[in-house]
Amino acid sequence: MVKKLFNFFNKESNGVQEAAILLGALTLLSQLLGLFRDKALAHFIGPGATLDVYYAAFRVPDLLYVSFGSLVSITVLIPFLLEKIKADEARDLDKTPESSARSFLSDAFTSFLLLITATAAIAFILMPWLAHLVAPGFTPLEMHELVVVSRIMLLSPILLGLSNLLGTVTQLYKKFFLFSLSPVFYNLGIIAGVVFFYPTWGTRGLAYGVLLGSLLHLLLQLPTVWRERLVPRISRSINLAEMKRAAFVSLPRTLALALNNLAVLVILSIASTLGAGAISVFSFSYNLQAVPLAIIGVSYSVAAFPMLARYFTDGDMRSFAGNILTAARQIVFWSMPIVFLFIVLRAQIVRVVLGSGSFSWDDTRLVAASLALFSLSVIAQSINLLIVRAYYAAGMTKKPLSINFIFSLSIVAFSFVFLWLFRHFDGIRYFFEALLRVEDITETAALMLPLAYSVGTLLNSFALWYSFKRDFASEPLSLARTLLQSLGASLVLGAAAYGGLMLFDGVFDTQTFSGILLQGLCAGFLGILAWAIILRLLNNEELAAFRAATHRKFWKAPVIAPENTELVK
Repeated sequence: MVKKLFNFFNKESNGVQEAAILLGALTLLSQLLGLFRDKALAHFIGPGATLDVYYAAFRVPDLLYVSFGSLVSITVLIPFLLEKIKADEARDLDKTPESSARSFLSDAFTSFLLLITATAAIAFILMPWLAHLVAPGFTPLEMHELVVVSRIMLLSPILLGLSNLLGTVTQLYKKFFLFSLSPVFYNLGIIAGVVFFYPTWGTRGLAYGVLLGSLLHLLLQLPTVWRERLVPRISRSINLAEMKRAAFVSLPRTLALALNNLAVLVILSIASTLGAGAISVFSFSYNLQAVPLAIIGVSYSVAAFPMLARYFTDGDMRSFAGNILTAARQIVFWSMPIVFLFIVLRAQIVRVVLGSGSFSWDDTRLVAASLALFSLSVIAQSINLLIVRAYYAAGMTKKPLSINFIFSLSIVAFSFVFLWLFRHFDGIRYFFEALLRVEDITETAALMLPLAYSVGTLLNSFALWYSFKRDFASEPLSLARTLLQSLGASLVLGAAAYGGLMLFDGVFDTQTFSGILLQGLCAGFLGILAWAIILRLLNNEELAAFRAATHRKFWKAPVIAPENTELVK
């Protein structure tokens, strides 16, 4: 029994579609736990000063993680490890203590540990000054709590960075099941913090939950690393030339991630001046829109990356571009109906997921309006992840850096411009408040922040797709058919779902949790049914591909343990 369980956890997944479905299913579990986490935060605390401090406390640790954790990220290290493993096989040193793959992994482990620990220590000392940049609108008491909680969370980028490094081995050997379980246990740790630690230690207890989740995230990577005999050790003599080469490749990516994180930091800094709860509203809606992004966008981009790296290494550019087009079509196919469902059923979704305890009806309406604006860029965010990973697979990191730099700045610029227009032109304010049905709520200016984020992200996606076609596509790459079919079917979905809301409004008691849940489920079911019928009538290729992938029942296939030469082709 134990052996079967171990083999199941270490099962190899083959094919982008099958791996993406597996990743998507497990990511769904993680996101459901994430929603339960947010439900607990909304119920026990609610939008306000305490949650604002909690969310703001993530900003500096997150910046450290994306800035330094990306130096040992999967997308950077996999090409190097593939190179080392092939060299070891040629010299018959594969998986020996003297193997160059293990030495390289140990050097990366040691370098990262030294760098992130030193940087976290500096941030710990400077936190009182950094806190004023993160949340200039906080009161002195909130600022003090922000400093303390941020200092506790500085351990999380160290743990998550090490997990990311070891996760390179997990992904290299296509152990997607274990890789996808990591965020599940990360969320379990945070939930433990909300339920068990917060009543005793307050906001600091929430930080302890984050640390517990980070530790669990790391521990899950160990079985595969141990099994493949690639456990890193502290290097006494680091190969600086190799580390410089890896750092040179990862630097543009690191800067791109840091720029996006800085853009979000600036947005939350602005939100801190818009009244208590503005950061919480932004964060709740951002987390909700991240659910389809994680299930669809991240799953397809993660599943595609190892194959993209191999196609590029082998010089098979036709397959390289073809896989990107296939993944992009699947992303559009699955994301488009979710966007329309989120917009039409936004109030039902938010109320069911978050609406209880300290989370009021006005909170529900504000988060729902913010979610609708974020939803506009879900497809664009997913495409961005895919295209950026394609560039990393090709070792071309400067191009996405320059594009992301421009549009990260645009997000910040749009935030200031949209806020100014909202405050100085009553027509614009009335339009958005009426459209999103928040006319009678004060402090609606914060809704301009997710709008700015979506507009900047959409422009970024257009630029990345155009750039990819110019750099890699020898044949035309078109998403027009998929976009048109998905958009048409999703418009029908939206109309059917909206009609369902009207139909079931008098059937269920929408003043109760069960009534809102049933109203949303029934309306959503009508919309999805209409969507599926339209796509079937159109003989949609993406729907047929999904049915073929699920019919293969890859999860029932026998576990195969091929030689390393087969694993790293």
